[in-house]
Amino acid sequence: MSNPMHLWYRKPAEEWVEALPIGNGRFGGMVYGGVKREIISLNEDTLWTGGPREADHAEAFEYLDLSRKLIYEEKYREAQTVIENHMLGPWSEAYQALGDVELEMGHGASYVSYRRELDIRTGISRTEYKIGEINYVREVFISAVDQVMVIHIRADQPNQINLHTNLKSPLNYNTGKLDIDRIYMAGAAPCKIDPIGESNRETVFYEPDKGIRFEVQLLALPQQGAVETHGARLQIKSANAVTLLLSAVTSFNGYDKDPVRNGKDPKVLSDKQLSAASQFTYDQLRERHIRDFCVFFDRVLLELDGVSNQELPTDERIVAVRDGGEDAQLAALFFQFGRYLMISSSRPGTQATNLQGIWNNMTKPPWSCNYTTNINTEMNYWLAESCNLAEFHSPLFDLMRDLQHTGGKMVEVYYHMRGWTAHHGVDLWRTASPQGGPSNGPATWAFWPMAGPWLCQHVWEHYAFGGDVEFLRNVAYPIMKEAATFCLDYLVEDKMGNLVSSPSTSPENTFIAPDGNHVAVSQSSTMDVALMRELFANCMESYRILEEDDGFYEHLEQAFNQLLPFRIGKHGQLQEWFEDFDEVEPGHRHTAHLYALHPGNQITLRGTPDLAQAVRVSLERRREYEGTDTIGWCFAWNINIYARLEDAENAYFYLRKLLGNPFPNLFNAHRHPKITFYPFSIEANFAATAGIAELLVQSHTGELHLLPALPNSWRNGKVKGLRARGGYEIAMEWKDGSLVNANINSSLNGVCRLRTSTPVKVDVEEWEVTEDGVLLFETQAGKSYRITPIGYEPATTKYGYKLRGI
Repeated sequence: MSNPMHLWYRKPAEEWVEALPIGNGRFGGMVYGGVKREIISLNEDTLWTGGPREADHAEAFEYLDLSRKLIYEEKYREAQTVIENHMLGPWSEAYQALGDVELEMGHGASYVSYRRELDIRTGISRTEYKIGEINYVREVFISAVDQVMVIHIRADQPNQINLHTNLKSPLNYNTGKLDIDRIYMAGAAPCKIDPIGESNRETVFYEPDKGIRFEVQLLALPQQGAVETHGARLQIKSANAVTLLLSAVTSFNGYDKDPVRNGKDPKVLSDKQLSAASQFTYDQLRERHIRDFCVFFDRVLLELDGVSNQELPTDERIVAVRDGGEDAQLAALFFQFGRYLMISSSRPGTQATNLQGIWNNMTKPPWSCNYTTNINTEMNYWLAESCNLAEFHSPLFDLMRDLQHTGGKMVEVYYHMRGWTAHHGVDLWRTASPQGGPSNGPATWAFWPMAGPWLCQHVWEHYAFGGDVEFLRNVAYPIMKEAATFCLDYLVEDKMGNLVSSPSTSPENTFIAPDGNHVAVSQSSTMDVALMRELFANCMESYRILEEDDGFYEHLEQAFNQLLPFRIGKHGQLQEWFEDFDEVEPGHRHTAHLYALHPGNQITLRGTPDLAQAVRVSLERRREYEGTDTIGWCFAWNINIYARLEDAENAYFYLRKLLGNPFPNLFNAHRHPKITFYPFSIEANFAATAGIAELLVQSHTGELHLLPALPNSWRNGKVKGLRARGGYEIAMEWKDGSLVNANINSSLNGVCRLRTSTPVKVDVEEWEVTEDGVLLFETQAGKSYRITPIGYEPATTKYGYKLRGI
């Protein structure tokens, strides 16, 4: 029986998107599992192009009032042209591939009994094969404890390990010998790239005194045998086994420091890490790594009874689902793979996960492999709280604190306003300005000043799940307050006295204006309204909790009451813009206007049923026209949206589409017809994991709802470790689609409002049931509460009504 937490394959990877990802949050690798020749691609999360820069496009402010005037006059095309010609800044910088470690084995190339696998519970990649009568095993992992990549190669017969190994990079670099058993690779990232430049001219630029420096060191520790260095190649001869240790460090020293003049010394740091790790044996390094990794992975268990192809290799399972098959265990594996990727790419103190997590093999990656903050970056972290990886959310909070400074300077220059925000794309240097100036946009994606409000949802959610008042006081509220201050300054009055955001876009979508033009720019898109309503409400709640008294609440409340309401359009859909414009592409991939349902909570199935129905109509229209524009990350968002509508089968429909969509290594494939190749983008992996959690547990309405959208294909199963807002952690089991039992652990004092599809009891003396069947009971921090199905027997209590088990 194959391990359910293993990805496994019968042959080596032939290309990068088939290799298996490993990482420690900062340092990443992609393991190909070759036999005669092994390649492991390397990444370090601070290796980017460019350097610190200021928002210096002062011309933008000169055209802000003109763009607003044209919008007021309903000259939307003219307003968009003004923005594209005068209000956009430079491109963001790009995340870089670090290079490869190559292993050339001394045995033959003909093999049998091949298997490569990734154990996502331990974070260890393993390749095993047989040549002749000799069995070879190669294990690779990257330790967060010891900050090195560890490669261990052994054979089941003595003196059979013979190999050459070397380092290389697509960047400017040099290699050399440090000792008889140690080599290095040192180099620099480009100071600039042109992301859309033509292939017949130079698009990657280096300068001697610019660009992040890097160093990789490789140390060989053979068991028996010998090690030699030939130039910049290590040779292992006749060893029983060998452990290779790699360290990788850059000179990055902060978004506001020059990486050359004020950078860290990567050579010193790389040497220090390698020397420290070399004091441990392979077994010790492995045990230290597993102990660290499993602590986080084992917090959540998901078991789904149903049809499973677990005995097939992972790539064949994907094809089987694509061809219409069922595979409940593949869904469970995909769920846990998202958590695995988070543990591997976003640790406290590292950079936030970018468009590809930390894994990239290009110098000019798609969309610069940056932080695309109009959906993708936020999707990356939807799973963090609900899937019990709350501390892995912190790199995003660090990014936001940096953006308070760079985004604050940007709004002063671009808008002459207070507070902070960012636009469509952010990079290592915390670029916050609207990008796309060199290409004149278009504004469809380039101009969207609402990244600040959306990012702010994440600090609020961290508080909502954990209840840490000091985090709210010291981190969340200061970030939210300044973002809300920008929104207050950005709002202007419309003809009816409402407060509207102007200029405004709905990310990447366009409408047909009254004059027939296809445009993106108007005022107060529905997403803008949803983001500002949410941010103002969260700030007002924070103000109350923290007992603030500076008068900010009153400013927020007045503005909140003047924002436009959500509106239902002529098709019965939730309007995407302030007017009921027709979409240029009714099946467009973005569903930004549905934010208030998910990831927000202003539209709910029971609280605002008419608006929830309008969301459903919007989804139906998107689905009717979606064609090939709806792709992997869209499937993932749809899982979450349909889960919030408690529409299990439509959510499952998009989950199945997603399970048939990825590359063989389960990385999400961005299969869009407008691009010439299918890149990897990680947000769908993360968001699908969050979506599966939403099918099982929801808490966004102030209720703890168990099994709100359980697919028919998952009639039996169990889960433990999912978290809910209010400080709850849940373990539960279900059979035939109904709850059998649940345990609710509470980390806070409060009142739990529990919703289930069948009547239940809780092991406390007193509880209350509301008219719509929600069970209420008091909780105490540190206590656990047992939930089981019951019959009914009314009895009077201090709450007024009680249920008893029969």
